[in-house]
Amino acid sequence: MNAPHLQRALLDGYVVDTDPARLDVERIHTWLSTDAYWALGRHVDVVRRAIAGSVSFGVYAADGAQVGYARLVTDGATFGWLCDVYIDRSARGLGLGSALARAIVDAVRPLQLKRLMLATADAHEIYLQAGFVLHPNPEQVMVLAAEQA
Repeated sequence: MNAPHLQRALLDGYVVDTDPARLDVERIHTWLSTDAYWALGRHVDVVRRAIAGSVSFGVYAADGAQVGYARLVTDGATFGWLCDVYIDRSARGLGLGSALARAIVDAVRPLQLKRLMLATADAHEIYLQAGFVLHPNPEQVMVLAAEQA
């Protein structure tokens, strides 16, 4: 996807950057595989493949340390799926999750996607603040889970 490069100040010296060279893949893998309920046990090779096929958004502290991550799977024209959104436990409560969600929405707005979707069990308020709404027709949404494929 030809996503525009994004490097943007979030708050208090934190920045979001889509430069894949800045990503700390080992840290992302640790976060996802040990602390993210949706990705527990995910193998590092899966994380690397997912990063390679996505637009990644890293969140970095003023000292350059990565403190957050999100990835966008999209065709760049009609649809996007926001996933693997994670803020390090040491940086939670600062508003970084909300700031990251808004930055991602702003970054994809020029693409004029028909739909940007996500799934969350516990962060509805963060995404509502960024403009997401509950799916208006949940009866139209279907899924084929890995164990069913």
